[in-house]
Amino acid sequence: MEIAPFLADITTLEVDAIVNAANTALQGGSGVDGAIHREAGPELVRASRALAPCPTGEARTTPAFDLDPPVRFVIHTVGPIWRMHEPDEADRLLASCYRTSLAEADRVGARSVAFPAISTGVYGFPPDRAAHLAVTTLRATETQVARVLLAAYDEETLRLYEAALLNPS
Repeated sequence: MEIAPFLADITTLEVDAIVNAANTALQGGSGVDGAIHREAGPELVRASRALAPCPTGEARTTPAFDLDPPVRFVIHTVGPIWRMHEPDEADRLLASCYRTSLAEADRVGARSVAFPAISTGVYGFPPDRAAHLAVTTLRATETQVARVLLAAYDEETLRLYEAALLNPS
């Protein structure tokens, strides 16, 4: 699988599926969750709420609704809130977000997927730790997905992804 970081609004990337850093109620929120819901339109809220609750570390899939093609799916995953877990448990839950999102992508036949920096916003996961975990988990997970884009919302996140890709250990 090809893994590439991009400085981009995740809703503008040309992939089969985008991953949403969601809350357990799958009702939309702030950050990337809010951006995806704004672009996909009101049907996304109705469809995602019907799949709630989504426990931390798991993923659910909806159509992409008003997102521009080729995006066909939104994969909603709930990352850990850093302060609510011991570090090892938070790492396990964040890794599970990447694995279950890839499993959902496989289930719906998505061959390209864009991920945001899950849990690094209001959930407070340390960005350097999250970038490293994302890369190592993606590389270790068997999947039919051929291309993964890591959507960085700022230059610092982009640098962290690039460093993790160069030095994954």
